[in-house]
Amino acid sequence: MAKYKTHLLVCGGTGCKASASDVIKDKLTRELDEKGLADECQVVMTGCFGFCEKGPIVKVLPDNTFYTQVTPDDAKEIIEEHIIKGRKVDRLLYKDPTSKEEISDSKHMGFYKKQMRIALRNCGFIDPENIEEAIARDAYAALGKVLGEMTPVEATQIVLDSGLRGRGGGGFPTGLKWKLTAQEKADQKYVVCNADEGDPGAFMDRSILEGDPHTVIEAMAINGYCTGATKGLVYIRAEYPLAITRLKIALEQAREYGLLGKDILGKGFDFEIEIRYGAGAFVCGEETALIHSMEGERGEPTFKPPFPSVEGYRKKPTNVNNVETYANIPVIFLKGAEWFSAIGTEKSKGTKVFALAGKINNVGLIEVPMGTTLREVIYEIGGGIKDSKKFKAVQTGGPSGGCLTEKHLDTPIDYDSLIACGSMMGSGGMIVMDEDDCMVSMAKFYLEFTVEESCGKCAPCRIGNKRLHEQLELITQGKGSKENLEKIRDLCGVIKDTSLCGLGQTSPNPVLSTMDNFWDEYIAHVEEHKCASGACKDLMKYIIDAEPCVGCTACARVCPVGAIAGERKGPHTIDQSICIKCGACVDKCKFNAISIK
Repeated sequence: MAKYKTHLLVCGGTGCKASASDVIKDKLTRELDEKGLADECQVVMTGCFGFCEKGPIVKVLPDNTFYTQVTPDDAKEIIEEHIIKGRKVDRLLYKDPTSKEEISDSKHMGFYKKQMRIALRNCGFIDPENIEEAIARDAYAALGKVLGEMTPVEATQIVLDSGLRGRGGGGFPTGLKWKLTAQEKADQKYVVCNADEGDPGAFMDRSILEGDPHTVIEAMAINGYCTGATKGLVYIRAEYPLAITRLKIALEQAREYGLLGKDILGKGFDFEIEIRYGAGAFVCGEETALIHSMEGERGEPTFKPPFPSVEGYRKKPTNVNNVETYANIPVIFLKGAEWFSAIGTEKSKGTKVFALAGKINNVGLIEVPMGTTLREVIYEIGGGIKDSKKFKAVQTGGPSGGCLTEKHLDTPIDYDSLIACGSMMGSGGMIVMDEDDCMVSMAKFYLEFTVEESCGKCAPCRIGNKRLHEQLELITQGKGSKENLEKIRDLCGVIKDTSLCGLGQTSPNPVLSTMDNFWDEYIAHVEEHKCASGACKDLMKYIIDAEPCVGCTACARVCPVGAIAGERKGPHTIDQSICIKCGACVDKCKFNAISIK
């Protein structure tokens, strides 16, 4: 096997591939071949580095130089300057948005400094399509240890002692779920990996499968050993083609190496994994709906109990965990339950992966110890709010969570603290909003999502959320009153108390949390019929001030609906009954004569 002096790691996550990172890899490889350096420098397509805001990314090892926003045209310069001449390409280095300092080593970047990568430990470090690279990073060592040294009961106890809780949103103790499944007697049991990640702006599980599929395969096998299951199923969205491709390759490689199939590692344990595809229904993130979908039925939840651990897939005991939960399992066995439980808080152990998005400088995938505050995530890891705007709120937990405000910035991120603030951890979506965002409109956006994604099985969710959305529509159109606000409160309570599954039970959370924290905005919408943020178009008016207007007609010529009238060199007016509030007139006016009221 060739020993390389230098490695060029190219981010191969979905985001960077969409920005031609595969072309960058090919050009880097071609340049090395042409210069006779192919035996000295290796180009590797990895999984996601996490720093999506600055992708595509190329990292040079062993000096750990971190190049950002690389294009295919930069490949030649990287090879000629860095690899041949030993000089860094300064223009591609990361520039700190605050200090404006160029930083070449990712270890010194604010984005990475406070992160602790456990679930993401191999993403961005290995070629996910090469099992030997995964094994070099201890893949399947935990499986070997469990099969060779532990009984199923002993192994399950380690997961219990670690304090690991489900990372899919529910936060149920993982070891306890395994124990309950193991206690059931059946001729067949199943292990399921929930890779149906549907929160808006969330891409944690997808990135793990794209960057380190072997860790999930290994963890599922360990789960199978502990619970007595011999078959595993990965339920993944069909719209994740890269993750599916890499998972298929990893499964085939694991079989070739005797790490899946019959008599794994010669220990008499049989375990196989199949892939099942989801059609992108958000409700199928709920485990009973997921199971029905895998069975070929309509993806609808059922009342529990019985829980899947007792009666799940094909009426057999079934253990369901999500991708991130599984990604923690091998490390727990290699480093110990005590090591893992020392990270985080008293009731929330370990780390959590978040997809940090919205009005934030450093958009990307992050992993932090439980207990890290929102302030640290937003201002230190996230680099603060874009364009020096004022922070307004952060939505955690996706459509099931809630909006947290400035007063919550020092709240530690853990299961119980977020719930106490009116939000929740969820699967890990975290969307930051600034002063230009309308919180009434934001609540309506999330409700539109849950209305669209409701399976329709129970009336509180199917009908209640639709009626709730109609009330918010009236308010954002300037047709609401205080009576509508009272109806919204009542509806939210009924929907939360009577819906069948978690989708309906948590769907009012964004509405209630915005009403609790931004009541003044709701009042302004219904009493003054004004949206201070200017996000609700029906409440906006474009007004031409006669004094600065010189009658240049530029605004009239650009108006797509002919709403602006006036004589040349005379003041113009806007017909509010015609105006569509597109803003084209504001952009065109050179005299600041048009304002938004």
